[in-house]
Amino acid sequence: MSFSTFRTSISPAGKGASGTVDGRKVVLGNASIMQLSNVDTQALEKDALDQRERGATAIYIAVDGRAAGVIAVADPIKPSAEGALKQLRANGLRVVMLTGDNVTTAQAVAKTLGIAEVEADVLPERKSDVVTRLRGEGRVVAMAGDGINDAPALAAADVGIAMGSGTDVAIESSGITLLRGDLMGLVEARRLSQATMSNIRQNLVFAFLYNAAGVPIAAGALYPVFGILLSPMLGAAAMALSSVSVIGNALRLARTSLHS
Repeated sequence: MSFSTFRTSISPAGKGASGTVDGRKVVLGNASIMQLSNVDTQALEKDALDQRERGATAIYIAVDGRAAGVIAVADPIKPSAEGALKQLRANGLRVVMLTGDNVTTAQAVAKTLGIAEVEADVLPERKSDVVTRLRGEGRVVAMAGDGINDAPALAAADVGIAMGSGTDVAIESSGITLLRGDLMGLVEARRLSQATMSNIRQNLVFAFLYNAAGVPIAAGALYPVFGILLSPMLGAAAMALSSVSVIGNALRLARTSLHS
């Protein structure tokens, strides 16, 4: 049995990698790394374009400075993805695809999912720049991602959302982790956040009403007119009832439906 000897030489972020295999220089990656390596990929362009139009990422291979082939890599679109994005748009959210893939590949996937805005050929360091630009326009930005390259953008967003099936770096950089790695989790997380904020506002009203009514009475505001004073026992009971009302209302969140 024979074994190949491999030694990595360079690995430009977001472009590919090159190394030496059995004494032969091998370059693997996108068009940018091929240009850096002075490799002519013209003969492979048609095959690469065909794969991109199918929604796959075309990865060039060059051996000893000559183009050798194209590898097509594609992540299957989850059945729930299209429905999840449709619901997000229906709720008034602006959906933008941010990807390092070639623009042809990105547009093919975006067309399938009904996404109108696409930022393609985005290098890892530029993803956070796009998020920062959107925030600079006064928008509240939620970024969903699962890779090492997404970590800076996840940290830069108002809300970073990592997929549970993604890398540890992405999870550490985010504020929310979707354990199933399913985009429908975005819809459910938004519904839960809306229900939580609504519940908080209700609890603030409960607390305010109890104190607005109880404090003046305890201070004797009604005594000159009605001769009413609030006994310490009634005051304690009112405060306990206030806490019970707030807790009971908060427990209603357990019955919140996250599905349409």
